[in-house]
Order: sequence, then C-alpha cells, then structure tokens
Amino acid sequence: MPLGALLVLGAWLVMSLLSPALGLAPDTLYLDRILHTPALATGGWLGYDELGRSLLDRLLIGARVSLAVVLQVVAGQALLGITAGMIGGYLGGWPDRCLRQLTDVVLAFPGLLLALLLASLLGPGIENVVLALVAVGWVGFARLTRAQVLSLKRSDHVAAARALGCGHTRIVWRHLLPLLAAPLLVEAILASAGAITAEAGLSFLGLGVQPPQASWGGLIREGSRYLLVAPHYLLLPGAALMAVVYAISALGEQLRQHLDPRHAGLSMPRVTP
Repeated sequence: MPLGALLVLGAWLVMSLLSPALGLAPDTLYLDRILHTPALATGGWLGYDELGRSLLDRLLIGARVSLAVVLQVVAGQALLGITAGMIGGYLGGWPDRCLRQLTDVVLAFPGLLLALLLASLLGPGIENVVLALVAVGWVGFARLTRAQVLSLKRSDHVAAARALGCGHTRIVWRHLLPLLAAPLLVEAILASAGAITAEAGLSFLGLGVQPPQASWGGLIREGSRYLLVAPHYLLLPGAALMAVVYAISALGEQLRQHLDPRHAGLSMPRVTP
C-alpha cells in the first residue's frame, strides 16, 4: 500500500479521535475574518467560512462525524448482510430464494438514489442517514456471504464436522465464519469508502448532518456558493474527502490482493472439527 495512503488514514483517525481533546471552537464567530484565506498570522491555518468560523476546526469536527458514520453504517450492514447471507446460503430452499429475490429488488435501484429516497422519507438527520445507508448497503455483505457459504458447506471439513455430530450453530461459528473473515474484512473496508461518500452526498443535499454541526458534505455545499471569492472553502473539504476515500480504497485493494491465494500464494486456514 502506498505510504501516502497510510499517512492519510492515520491522520484522519488521529484527528477524529483527538478532536474532542483539542479545545476546538467550530461555532465561534469572528466577524472580522469572514471568508479570510488561510493565514498563520490570524490563527486560521485553513481560513474561515462565510460566518467567520475556523475552517480547520470545522474540518476536524467533520472528520469525527465521518468516522462515526462509517463505524455505525458498516457495522449495521455487516450484521444484517452476514446474517441474511449465512441463513440463505446454509439453509438453501425457500430462505435462499427469498434472499435472492430481495437482493435483486434492492439492486434494481441505484444505491445512492435509494438511500436518498429513504433519507427523504425518514427526514433529515445523521441517525436517519445511517439507517438509510444500512438498508441499502447490506446487500454486498449478503451476496458475498451467501456465495462463500454455498462453496464452503460442501467442503470436506464441514462434512467431517457433521459426521462427528457437530450442530448447525457450531458448524457456522467454528467452521464457516473463520473462513469468511478475510473476504468480509475486504468488503467492510471498501464499504467504508462508500459510506463516507454517501454520507457526504446526503449532507451536501441537506439530508445528513444539519447546521450548525459541521460535516464534510455540508462544508462542500456551503463552499460551493463562494467558489469564486473563497475557493479554499470548497477545495479544502473536497480534498480531504477525496484523500480519505482514496486511501481507504487503496487499503481495501491492497488487502484483497494480499489475502487472495491466487495472488499471494496463501493457503486457506485450516479449521479442525
């Protein structure tokens, strides 16, 4: 993985976790610094917005919001998708048919448009954005889990576990889920990039984080109004969003190649019954 991507991810995590201890004042107004460009003399390292608020402070708060959204969205998507995929793939029959039909319905709509529709019905707010993104994004985890389980449940070690009298719960937890950890980890990392982008998009449209709370999508929306007179207001949040999404995508792709036996020459982990 490129060193730059690691540095970007590290900076994002550090800023998100340490922002409450930095004494930030994202809502403090400095009327004499409205739309000032970045300058060390005034203490505005990244400049100020249309109300004279520190863009650096608001950018750091937005980083914390994006991290919180990612953790909640990916956790919800993984829990719902893995459970549904495991049930459909392991049991087969009508549960599997229902799962396939439901995933086909969800995939028939563009993901962001469906999330926009759900967020509009639920109303603006970060909690509703999380629910909408979970309702849309669980399909990827479900399809991946189902495909892996359909292949693994016919393997020799699962047949041996059944012959030894292992119950379904033990087979799932001890003989299937450990082998799904690697592909599901890659899926979770790639889903994180999608969650950040989707949250920023919904906040840009006014359905996510509500003013005066800061978010990267909200900063981009407000900054687009002043592009000609204060381009830093738009470019800096946009650059931060682009850098973090690229870094997460690069990490997911590098991890996928490393964990793929066809690329890395790795053997599948051995699970004893």
